[in-house]
Amino acid sequence: MSPFYQAVYDLVRQIPPGKVASYGQLALLAGRPRAARQVGQAMARCPGDIPWHRVVAADGTVKGSFPEVHRGLLEAEGTPFTPDGRVDIGSCRFLFPDGAKDG
Repeated sequence: MSPFYQAVYDLVRQIPPGKVASYGQLALLAGRPRAARQVGQAMARCPGDIPWHRVVAADGTVKGSFPEVHRGLLEAEGTPFTPDGRVDIGSCRFLFPDGAKDG
């Protein structure tokens, strides 16, 4: 596993239920601020203990191959959604101790 993927996984493990982080936010915190797409690739390949569903696009869009599963997992944790189907990221973005909001 690459050091970047490991850094991303370590960050995602910190996101509590009902909170989310964006791909760009994780890329920034992992030391590669322009690597949001690579964060998505890491999520597609993550081990089973990673709460991958807590990672969304910066605008709250649920991405990936199984959007209905993704949304269902978030809803089960009480994550709020906007009327147009996006995560209400303004009310549930996880603020990491490093303070990075978005990338």
